[in-house]
Formats: sequence, structure tokens, C-alpha cells
Amino acid sequence: MPDAWAAPRGRRAMAWPGNPAVATRFCRPLLSEPRMTADQMTVSALALLALAGFVLQPVRYDVVALLLLLALVLTGQVAPAEAFLGFAEPAVTTVVAVLAISKGLQAAGTVDLLLRRLGGMRGRPRLQVAAQTGLCAGFSGFMNNVGALALFMPVALRNAYREGYAPSRALMPLAFGSVLGGLITLIGTPPNLIISAIRQERTELGPYALFDFAWVGLPLAVLGVAYLVLANRLLGDKRGGKVEVDAGDYVAEARLGPKSAAIGLSIRTLESMADGDVTVVGLFRGPNRTLAPPGEARLRAEDVLLLEGSADSLRALVEMAGLSLTEPDGGKPRDGLKALVADEVDAVEAILRPGSPLIGRSPSALRLRSQHGINLLAVSRQGRRVTDRMNEIVLRSGDVVLLQAQRDKRADAFQALSLLPLAERSVTLGRPQHAILAGGMFLAGILAVLFELAPAHIAFTAVVAAMILCRVLKPDEAYAAVDWPVIVLLGALFPLGEAMERSGTITLLVESLAGPAAALPGWAVVGGILLVCMLLSEVMANNATVLLMAPIALGLAEVAGVSQDGMLMAVCIGTSCTFLSPIGHQSNTLVMEPGGYRFQDYARLGTPLALLCLLVGTPLILLFWS
Repeated sequence: MPDAWAAPRGRRAMAWPGNPAVATRFCRPLLSEPRMTADQMTVSALALLALAGFVLQPVRYDVVALLLLLALVLTGQVAPAEAFLGFAEPAVTTVVAVLAISKGLQAAGTVDLLLRRLGGMRGRPRLQVAAQTGLCAGFSGFMNNVGALALFMPVALRNAYREGYAPSRALMPLAFGSVLGGLITLIGTPPNLIISAIRQERTELGPYALFDFAWVGLPLAVLGVAYLVLANRLLGDKRGGKVEVDAGDYVAEARLGPKSAAIGLSIRTLESMADGDVTVVGLFRGPNRTLAPPGEARLRAEDVLLLEGSADSLRALVEMAGLSLTEPDGGKPRDGLKALVADEVDAVEAILRPGSPLIGRSPSALRLRSQHGINLLAVSRQGRRVTDRMNEIVLRSGDVVLLQAQRDKRADAFQALSLLPLAERSVTLGRPQHAILAGGMFLAGILAVLFELAPAHIAFTAVVAAMILCRVLKPDEAYAAVDWPVIVLLGALFPLGEAMERSGTITLLVESLAGPAAALPGWAVVGGILLVCMLLSEVMANNATVLLMAPIALGLAEVAGVSQDGMLMAVCIGTSCTFLSPIGHQSNTLVMEPGGYRFQDYARLGTPLALLCLLVGTPLILLFWS
């Protein structure tokens, strides 16, 4: 990389292993127990508290990281002027840029060009699963993992329902494929970028190139996808969490007679008479009909209401308000969701993504209709419709919800509420020129990084700016696409490495582990680091695992006789291979409800995959990075 692009790193005075003086200190015999200084005890205690916070999650991981940063400043381990330098790290900037680019590619319809190819695989379920999983892994190498999964989930669900096989056969392989794809390139996942930044700053080797990770990541991705396609029958035929609305049970029409007690009341007041267990999803007044009517609309005699709720709640409201049930459409019963759909309004299923503002709140406190123009009709959890009273349900991450939404407001509402729609994606391109333009810009950014014309954070930030200037991506869309809790986590944790280095805590840890590490063969040390990172990432954010484990791995490299690159790659692969639980990665969480999975299902399919990554990844690391 040209020297002109190298950023000064004056604040890091200490060289890392590779420097003979430091190596000698790491390898000196442990004649006596090292004594911790006050600074080392402080930093160690704060790091352990943060680790406990990441595992136990009393608050979200980004809040834990911010509290740790404040504690380091207050205890004098990090200077106030350096507290927020972590947010200026190139790795953090690159993560922001890649997330925005992913949104731009989706908005422009670039990815839809390839999704069309999946339409010709009818009658071949295994080929469908293979194509979906393989393409998702390929896209995930160049865009956000969850973004790639979000593109393919509706396609996978459509194919499963159309072909008649269980969605569980396709969704978990799809999620694991999105994780495997991140192993292939520098920009595939944030841990790769963090590892590259640590390599540049703490060794004399410089950053990794765009495809350096492919030597190990590509074989693992190919083998992993092949395993997922062949072994997905281990999941059985579980039913997914698709919400079905039965018009006979949940949707009814009621007319306001001339003596109805509801005349003159607002729709919101009428709904409150049923304690929020009934929703007015349609108002028919003469020849006019309004779906998702505003809550302040006043009711008149002869109005016909389309009501959604449980049978008991509907019956009670009809009696209290003096309504009369009618046979819709001249005696013809309405057909499920068709009763809730018009040209301007649709009923859509969606999943609550991790971090959604709806999580932990009840429908009665959300004011979805007044703020976003949508009605919450039903909630599915663990493959079953939630039958509790609507105002008592507390929504959770991964819940599948049925929403009645105005088409022109749906995209903004889903973005603001962090919802992932499960409806089939439309693959018609309104502006094909934008699809080609967005793809060309992204390719130009990749080539700039590949040929070292600019570092990744500069090249991809330029791509985002070009997308905005060419109106491929709106500025608000770019900001909304960024996973800000992850950015806060990264920026707040970088100073911890500074504090551990400056206080000598990492040197102390390496000295404590030097004896056992020196006694083991190199493959055991590499495999051990990979395994430890795998297990830690199942219970805490993988970005945090990288920032905590990479400095220790670098220190152990010298005493174990293993290359620094080998240890860094072990950390990188281990932190990304999270297949044992639904909480190990956001992709795993998103498919849990629509796939109808239980916690143990992840271990059933994921344990052999994790062992495959461990047993194949370790020799590949030693082969290519020794």
C-alpha cells in the first residue's frame, strides 16, 4: 500500500511481538509469580466486569461498552482526549460504509437481477436450498451478513410454501450460509476489518488485502454450504411461524344500526370498549371503503366495520356497542387476508429484528396506527399464534407479526421499526439504470481496494458518497442502514486495548500463559485459540471477542512458535463461526421464529458444522499462514 495512505500512529509507542526485545520479555522464564501493579489490577477488573456484562447482558452490549469506556477514563487508564479516538479507526469507518452500500444495492435492485434466476427451479427443493444458501454466502462476502439474509428469506419462504416442504429445511442453512460467506473477504464481516486494523497497528505487517481471508474462508464456506445442503434433514419437518388469519375466527363484519351505542364514537373509543382486543381494520361507508382507518374517525349509522379479534372479544364488543354481524359481499364469506387488502392497503407478515423499538413493549403502548399508519393484527411466537389479550402481549425479538399497512407508508414504517417483511419480494426494477449504476460503483470500490489505489475505508466511503450524489441512495436511508449499536461497541472498545497495552496487562497475561503454550505443538495452540473464540462468541458479541482475544493471541504467537498471522486468522475464524445457538449471531436469531426452531435445533445442525470449521480451519491456517 502506498506510504501516502498510511495514517500516523504516534499514540502507540510499544512494539508488539516480532520485536526481539519484546519477544525476550514474553519468553523469559517465570521464576516467580508476577506481581500486578495498581493499573493492571484496575484494567483487569474493568475488563472482567465488561466480559460479565457481555455474557449476562443486564443491558445491551453497546451500553456495556460505553460504561467500560467511561470507567477507563474516570480511573485514569484512558486520557479524556483519547476516549473517542476508537470511532476514528478505519475499521469502524469501513463497517459504516459497507452497511450503507448494502442498503444502496438493495434499494437500487442490483441484487434482484440474480434473484430472478431462482424462479426456474420448481420441483427441485434440494437444488433450491443449495442455490439459495450458496448465493446468500456469496453475497455475504461483499455485504452485511444480515442484509444478505434479508434478501433471501422471502425467496426461501416462497419456495418452501410453493413446493410444500417445511421452511425449517431452508432457513437455518440460509442463516449459517450468510455467516460462512463473511469469512471470504476483508469486508465480509466486522471481525475481519478489526483483525486487519489490529494487524496494521500492532505488528509490522500492515493491513490485510481484500481477498487474503479467502485462502481459509473460501474452502470453509464451500464445504460448509455443501454440508448444510446435505444435512438439512436433521432439522425435521418443523412448521414455521407463518401467521394465518382465518376469516371465520378472527375477521367479522358488523353494521351500526340506527340505535347503536357506537354512533358518534371514535374508532379508538370503540376499540377501547373491548380493552384493545378488537381492531377496526376497515370502515365501509356507502360506496366508500377505508382500510386501516384513522383512530379519530367518528362512526355513523349504517357504517359497516371490518373487525379483527378473537371470537369471544368480537362477540362481547358486538353486544356492548349494539352492532349487528353481517354476511359480507352479499352472503359470500371473505377469504382470509383478502378481507384486509385493498389497492392502497396490504396485510404483510414481518419479523421483529434484534434492536427493534417494538421489543419489550405492548401493542397498546405503541400507537402504531397514529404514528406509522399500520395496524397490528396478530402475533406468532414459537410457531403458534399468541392468543393473549393484545394489550397484554409483550413483543420479543424474532416474533412474527401480521400487520395491515398502507403501501405508500410501509417501507418507511418497516425501516423505522426494524421489521423484516416475509412477503415475496418484487423483482421488477423500477429504475434499471440505478441497478447497473449501483453495481458499477461497488465494483469500482472493490477494484480500488484490490489494486491498492486506496484503503478500504476511503474507497467504500467514496462509493457511498457517489451513490448519494447519483440519487441511488437517499441520505436518510444511508444513516438508517447503519447498525449503530455495533459501531458504538467498536468505537468504545478500541481504547480498552490501548489501556491493556499501556498498563502492561497483556504482557502479564501472556507471561502467565507462556508456559502451557510453549509446551504445546503449534497446531494445538492455533486450534485452542480458534475453539475459545468460537465458544466466547456464542455468549457475547463477536466484535467484542475479537478486540479482547486478538492482543492475547498476538502475544502467544511468539512463545508458541506460531506466526502472528496464523493466530490472528484463528481469532477471526473462531469469532465468526457461531452456529451453536440462536443468540450467537443476528442471522441465527432472525430465522428462529419463521423456521419454527427450538434452541436445541441449532446445536443439532450447528455442532457438526462448527467441528468442520475447527478441524479443517486449523490445518488451512497452518498451511497458508505459517
